[in-house]
Amino acid sequence: MKLTQFIRGWVNYFVMADMKQLLRSTDEWLRRRIRAIYWKQWKKVKTKYRMIRKFGLPEWKVHEMANCRKGIWRSTMMLNSVLTNKIIASFGYLTMTDYYLKVCENKLKNRHVPNGMHAT
Repeated sequence: MKLTQFIRGWVNYFVMADMKQLLRSTDEWLRRRIRAIYWKQWKKVKTKYRMIRKFGLPEWKVHEMANCRKGIWRSTMMLNSVLTNKIIASFGYLTMTDYYLKVCENKLKNRHVPNGMHAT
């Protein structure tokens, strides 16, 4: 998956910088973009209705979302209740923040400390 390769390379390159907040906001934007891509793939109202219905929402809510005539970017706000962060992660999306924290934790564990000194 190209997105995973990109995330790993980017985070590993900039691991020394303190960029937790930047990665959080980038993750939010990226998840919204992923939702927009799915919304765009479900071109017809019938397809949107069928796909949203799979997530067990009430029938009136499914009808409301499927027939939404707002723009793609605006519609993705509604998809937060359908395509949650857990579901997006199950598709194989690696969050930048989680990977960054994992890499930073490993860097701290593997940091070389001279004899007689303690790691802080």
